[in-house]
Amino acid sequence: MSQPKLLVYCSLFPSKKRPNAGVFIRERMFRVGQQLPIVVVSPVPWFPLQGLIRYWKPHFRPQPDKFEIQQGVQVYFPRFLSIPGLFKSLDGFFMALGSLSTLIKLKKEFNMIDAHFAYPDGYAATILGKWFKVPVSITLRGTEVPLAKMPGRKIRMMQAISRATAIFSVADSLKQHVIALGADAHKIRVVGNGVDINKFYPLDKGQERSELNIPADAKVLISVGALVERKGFHRVIEVLPELIKQYPQIIYLVVGGESPEGNIRDKLEQQVKTLKLEKHVRFLGALSSEQLKKPLSAADIFVLSTANEGWANVFLEALACGLPVVTTDVGGNKEVISHDDLGIIVPFADRQALANALLQALDNTWNPEKIIRYAQDNAWDTRVEILVGEFEKIVN
Repeated sequence: MSQPKLLVYCSLFPSKKRPNAGVFIRERMFRVGQQLPIVVVSPVPWFPLQGLIRYWKPHFRPQPDKFEIQQGVQVYFPRFLSIPGLFKSLDGFFMALGSLSTLIKLKKEFNMIDAHFAYPDGYAATILGKWFKVPVSITLRGTEVPLAKMPGRKIRMMQAISRATAIFSVADSLKQHVIALGADAHKIRVVGNGVDINKFYPLDKGQERSELNIPADAKVLISVGALVERKGFHRVIEVLPELIKQYPQIIYLVVGGESPEGNIRDKLEQQVKTLKLEKHVRFLGALSSEQLKKPLSAADIFVLSTANEGWANVFLEALACGLPVVTTDVGGNKEVISHDDLGIIVPFADRQALANALLQALDNTWNPEKIIRYAQDNAWDTRVEILVGEFEKIVN
């Protein structure tokens, strides 16, 4: 029986330049790497004139070093040609081409490719799998929903899913989504993400509030995620004036920074100013997983009015700190917040439903011990055991 040697293939992976990008993928795969040999290839988009764009957008496509060692694992960042706009539909092919020389160098170190996101990463991985005659697995993570609305990318995404040896999905809703598009149900296995309960646990609320200069008797909401439209920070800010009528001291903590999808912090700050909410909204910036439990421990309710998710790790991280969750009925959210003791699910883009749910959540008496136990039951160990078993089946 051959041991799987994985080449983890994903363009969204942390680097020294973008330490918070794709942390959830590293969390998952480095745990697999404790049982199986892994090497990571994270292709980086590039085109000749992008330096000019940085005059207007200084954070546009930061270029990491070509190689890093992370927690003892080799991580390579080869460049591939990616021209913004109409040519994005060629990213999959150019990603494969740009990675070719790196994989040639590493060919003795892997006997399968494990890709994350069906397009462009999964599409590129299936091309490379054919060139190197190795099996390919793809993990669906949520981008497959908006991609299905783009005809050219939808075709390539479904080609990748069809060509792959095995598909993992972080949520059953994603599995059902691609089955409806024509994917083979028999080769898709749902393996959700887990939570690191050694990193996420409640700290003393009074002390954490004191450090953040938050009154002990204030009600505190918190959202965590990339500062992009999809995550819905603006939808929470929009309902704050209604919440203030009942809770005049309410504080909303916004944790997050820019991402490859963009950065709407300026827009959010302008919204806060327009609504005269400066005393109620605090932008804490992007925080590492080690730092994140501090504001989570200071809060009462976690809220994410998101437009699209696969399986949001941050829900389990909030639950592990004892927080109930208010979120939207999209993607796998209902699969994580699976019963009423954990939080409240609301219809997407229903402003009044969101306001009512937050008022209800703030007024409820929640059981933090029960919430924490649920998170602990979703620790990484079981997930990793399943993945290792599946990789062994794929290789053999």
